[in-house]
Amino acid sequence: MILATVKSKNGILIRLTDERWNHIFLYHKEFKSGDYKKICLVIKAPDVIFGGNNKELLAAKRHRKSRWRVVVYREDKTDGFIITAYLTSDTTWLFKRKIIWSKK
Repeated sequence: MILATVKSKNGILIRLTDERWNHIFLYHKEFKSGDYKKICLVIKAPDVIFGGNNKELLAAKRHRKSRWRVVVYREDKTDGFIITAYLTSDTTWLFKRKIIWSKK
């Protein structure tokens, strides 16, 4: 079942399913029950989008001074879906990736 949909910077509808939200909520304890809306906001209004290793994209939005909310998703020309999401303060590896889009 689809919990939420949001448009990516490419104009593609990205869906968050119940199954993926349950994965995120269970395995990433930093998220609370209503935080799926914040995850969708990262896709809608990221600070940076990075390329992944297997054609996925990593949308990142600064969460606090030294923390980032990262949402991993995949999209093609007509469809997309969220794979996972997490908070991180270790961005050394993240900013070594190719920047696909940046708001700056």
